[in-house]
Amino acid sequence: MTVTEQSIPSHYERIGGAAAVKAAVELFYDRVLVDPELAGYFTGLDMVAQRRHLALMLTVVLGGPNEYTGRGLAEAHQPLGIPQAHYELVGGHLMAVLTQLGVPVDVQEHVRVVLGQVQDQVVASGSRSGV
Repeated sequence: MTVTEQSIPSHYERIGGAAAVKAAVELFYDRVLVDPELAGYFTGLDMVAQRRHLALMLTVVLGGPNEYTGRGLAEAHQPLGIPQAHYELVGGHLMAVLTQLGVPVDVQEHVRVVLGQVQDQVVASGSRSGV
């Protein structure tokens, strides 16, 4: 029997699919919304929609179904003037949640790589530390 690509579970499937992503998003925002450095970015936002957008984006990152139809990362984040330090704080919260939920290390590493790949779309020009 040969292994086909379809027989290899995606990271999304490995961590438990939609229920696991939803749990991660809930815990993530529980942390971010009480972080005094980050909470201000979410003032006045529809957090139900915000949580839904992040769940859809994280699903795609993990190899699940792509149902995201929202704005692109740059379009949504560049107007906010997000500095490198805040991007790193957000990434730290996300990685802590993944660890807390027992997400396998290789899946965490995949998420860390994607965070590095999309950083320039989120962090404001001129505030990158070159990390």
